[in-house]
Amino acid sequence: MQLAADAPVAVTPPQGGVPTSLTEDAFLGGRLRILQPEKGYRAGIDAVFLAASIPVLAGETVFEAGIGAGVAALCLIARNPAIHVTGIEVATRYAVLCEENGRRNGFSQLLRVIHGDVKEALRKDLAHMPQHGSFAHAYANPPYFEDGKVTPSPSLLKAQAHAFGADDLELWIKVMHLMVANRGTVTLVHKAESLGKILLAMEEKFGDIRIAPLYAREGTAASRVIVQGVKGSKAPMQLLPGLVLHGAGSQFTADAEAVLREGMAWRLR
Repeated sequence: MQLAADAPVAVTPPQGGVPTSLTEDAFLGGRLRILQPEKGYRAGIDAVFLAASIPVLAGETVFEAGIGAGVAALCLIARNPAIHVTGIEVATRYAVLCEENGRRNGFSQLLRVIHGDVKEALRKDLAHMPQHGSFAHAYANPPYFEDGKVTPSPSLLKAQAHAFGADDLELWIKVMHLMVANRGTVTLVHKAESLGKILLAMEEKFGDIRIAPLYAREGTAASRVIVQGVKGSKAPMQLLPGLVLHGAGSQFTADAEAVLREGMAWRLR
């Protein structure tokens, strides 16, 4: 089940306001209007719940690996406009869209987009990359599918966003670990079946790891997990109750609505 498809609400923009290859989608009950490709990778509720779980405080700086069109970053900023987000994005079209979405929502001064590959952030000799250990928090919504295990999407951008090599998840976690200061948090959302790989990659790098499942409906297996760890902590892991997204029908539960429409935080600690 693709949870990400359920989040954005397409809205009709003013005539001539949006190119035909894009859609303008409403997030957080319409507080954000975000341009996304009509075809290709499209962010949704995974990004919204990810942003809601990050324990950012006013004045802190945050790093995003793979910022895309900026949905998670702008949800995070909309909830707390006294922060600054720096994100890396390899696909030029999404990087440009992210910058435009920052302007359209009045948050361009709080958002920096670096055009580049996440793995380049491992290097210390690139002046355009952030300094290691300079962020209070880091997060990511990594691609979900490994190369060779699924049929590639006919859309190149979507295929690139979803194709993920066997070692890439570990690499992204390594980058985020390098970017945060000691006692900083690293958070990611992923398929529930990837939890074992995530925990293996976070082993010995993080403590006080919190695992929060997302369930499509009551009584079903979790389809997504949000995992958050603290750099340098030795505290034990905790499995949290998680959150059910839908009730008996197709409507979101009250708890899900509070995050998706009302912009409430979903605190894991």
